[in-house]
Amino acid sequence: MRTAVCPGSFDPITYGHLDVIGRAARLFDRVIVAVFQNPGKQPLFSLEERLELARQAVAEWPNVAVETGEGLLARFAAARGACALVKGLRSGADFDYEAPMAHMNARLAAEVDTVFLAARPEHAFISSSLVKEVAGHGGDVRAFVPPHVEAALKRKYAR
Repeated sequence: MRTAVCPGSFDPITYGHLDVIGRAARLFDRVIVAVFQNPGKQPLFSLEERLELARQAVAEWPNVAVETGEGLLARFAAARGACALVKGLRSGADFDYEAPMAHMNARLAAEVDTVFLAARPEHAFISSSLVKEVAGHGGDVRAFVPPHVEAALKRKYAR
């Protein structure tokens, strides 16, 4: 069974993330969406909330599971027998950021390859940060996130 890991902080999960996850679900037998804490970011949603939002968002794909990611990504993937890490790229800047991590992950777990999927044009500008900024100012984010994520954003920003 070919397993891939799609890692991220998913704060919150967007249609851009889901496009990459869905494409990975077609390419691999099993996909693990690994929700990691990013120590460099202050998340809007708790880890538990992000896990639940992600689980609801991927429910249509029977071969996709959502887990908490901890520690080194390469070790996480290797421990689950993954053959690949799947990362979405929106631009060349994303590649410049991701390539050194891919090289380090290859050194840490040679059996796990990094696969980059180019964002589809309609998702290339979507980021969780921009979605939060728009939602925080009362903007309409329906085109960028599933309805349950939009509702969760509205609840967060209503406080």
